[in-house]
Amino acid sequence: MKLAITPRAANLQYAIRDIVVAAKKYEKETGEKPLYLNIGDPIKYDWKTPQYMVDAICNAAKDGWNGYSPSDGEMELKLAAAEKEKRVNGITIDPDRTIATAGVSEAIQFLTGALVNPGSELLIPGPAYPPYISYVKFFGGTPVTYRTIEEDDWNPDTDDLRKKITDKTVGILVINPNNPTGAVYNEQTLKEIVSIAGEFGLPLISDEIYDQLTYDERQTPMASISKDVPIIGFNGVSKVYLAPGWRVGYAYFHDENGELDPLYDAMMRQARVRICLNSTAQIASATALRGEGSHLKETMSRLRERRDLIHKRLNAIDTISTRLPEAAFYIMPKIELNNRWKNDTEFVKDVLSETGVVFVPGSGFDPNYGAGHFRSVFLPPPDMITEAMNRLESFMEKHTA
Repeated sequence: MKLAITPRAANLQYAIRDIVVAAKKYEKETGEKPLYLNIGDPIKYDWKTPQYMVDAICNAAKDGWNGYSPSDGEMELKLAAAEKEKRVNGITIDPDRTIATAGVSEAIQFLTGALVNPGSELLIPGPAYPPYISYVKFFGGTPVTYRTIEEDDWNPDTDDLRKKITDKTVGILVINPNNPTGAVYNEQTLKEIVSIAGEFGLPLISDEIYDQLTYDERQTPMASISKDVPIIGFNGVSKVYLAPGWRVGYAYFHDENGELDPLYDAMMRQARVRICLNSTAQIASATALRGEGSHLKETMSRLRERRDLIHKRLNAIDTISTRLPEAAFYIMPKIELNNRWKNDTEFVKDVLSETGVVFVPGSGFDPNYGAGHFRSVFLPPPDMITEAMNRLESFMEKHTA
């Protein structure tokens, strides 16, 4: 058979799941189950979707929400999203200009499919959630990462961002709260980014999927300070509501004069081609978005304990250092390679092969500003985190001696 596979597909990478290939090989060769600290799925550990949501999805199926939905999403979901954004984030979004997506990942695909031409450049924080980089490349564009400053709790370097704008730039992405660093960007920095976007006439894409998973300071919704700068916002139920497998997200278009109408139309055309999102999960997600988030207090209390544990343990290991995450359930430690490993990928693979602990190489989140780091989740129970840190500490002692 003659197969001509396109380079855009053959060269796609996704570091968070690519490392699982090596982990499966480790398990097959050793017979031992790895300690997975690579993927941001609470349900893989000791977390459960709130019972009222489980009841809601069962009831939705029983009530007959099992057919196709409109391609832009069930109105019930879009109304609930608007209510939630108003109640939680204090912003007004139009349900009629909101698109239901299969998580934020599909929203990224729709956005880049609409904005990115061969040669286009999208400004992305470095490091960043990998699909932003992958999809820009997939559609022939160039992901241009702007620096986030580790010493300043990973806040964006707005001077660097400004320097990287060219006549090929099609938009500026902000991920706040941030994956993979756990940063919450300060309001002054966000205002500077809004000002830059306005100056150059660029749309702002704001990924806020972790908006309610903050420890001390709440994140500032970009649409609350954007004034006349158009915002495309991404959110959903995967993380805050502990239901990543439902794959329910949404994209909204926040502008005063309909400047984003062509983008909305182009993303909607893609939504129609893929038919629709899971109808049953949409109706259940509407229930979640309208809820008061009664599970969040306990969720954040448990996460804080695990965050503090892993932060303390990592900083106690020689040649590893890390900032304290302000949101979500990720931590991005820096590793002093010191010629022991040629790069962070080799480091992560060595840790896996010798200890069975699975991290993600930092360069998978950006080869520039993620290099020399690795990302870990702190979703596992404390005893699993402790065991993983014990193994990592022993590994580092062995390779430092």
